[in-house]
Amino acid sequence: MTELKPDLGRYGVWIFGAPTPEQAAEIERLGYGAVWIGGSPAADLSYVEPILEATERLQVATGILNVWTAPAEEVADAYHRVEKAFPGRFLLGIGIGHPEHTEEYRKPYDVLVEYLDALDAKKVPTSRRVLAALGPRVLKLAAQRSAGAHPYLTTPQHTGEARNLLGPTVFLAPEHKVVLARDAAASREIGRQTVDFYLGLSNYLNNWKRLGFTDEDLARPGSDRFIDAVVAHGTPESIAARLNEHLEAGADHVAIQVLGGEDVLIPTLTDLAGPLGLTG
Repeated sequence: MTELKPDLGRYGVWIFGAPTPEQAAEIERLGYGAVWIGGSPAADLSYVEPILEATERLQVATGILNVWTAPAEEVADAYHRVEKAFPGRFLLGIGIGHPEHTEEYRKPYDVLVEYLDALDAKKVPTSRRVLAALGPRVLKLAAQRSAGAHPYLTTPQHTGEARNLLGPTVFLAPEHKVVLARDAAASREIGRQTVDFYLGLSNYLNNWKRLGFTDEDLARPGSDRFIDAVVAHGTPESIAARLNEHLEAGADHVAIQVLGGEDVLIPTLTDLAGPLGLTG
């Protein structure tokens, strides 16, 4: 571990796939510190340079590269290419994916360790990589072998528990979904459309049960209590207050995923910037 955490600012933006250069420039102008490329993006990192070229300070992170589909050697070579061109502006997020979607899925912890060993061999620094981590064992691995953890679909409670486990020196950057709408029922419906996929994945279900959600909460389509916990909705001020709970619980950075379609991405981020205290 290094003593210096990555500095991505307090808030960033998590997007399935890469934003356009124009979107990236606007995200930077609004004061967000990073863009997280969500899903399981390609190992060649070809989508990173256009974002960095279009911006001056914005950080780019992967959220996350799937170790089953992104060979470590190719990722390492691509990392060094990006780092040479844009020093200190790219953070490599990696994760194990889901057993339900990997035919050759085997002991995930061992596979992660092997992957990190391969990155070490190719001299990818621990200070510029993070692990997708939910449970205690992988959170500890993130602290030992990377700059920190990028938990997905969690709550401020999980952030607090993760911070207690990791200690103060480890980078912690949870993701949280938002719907900017005053109609709670409509907002929950938008949230359920995204969360439904994860209600069939054991690693997420196990994590939510550790946080106190019941089988009834997690039965499709998810209880209101559960959806409200993982999808912030309402006014810009109420959403900002919810996101700020992660910082109060010990997060260094919160990656905001805007739900509702590409058309609402920049308008939502614009409306949230003021209540989040971003200065542009």
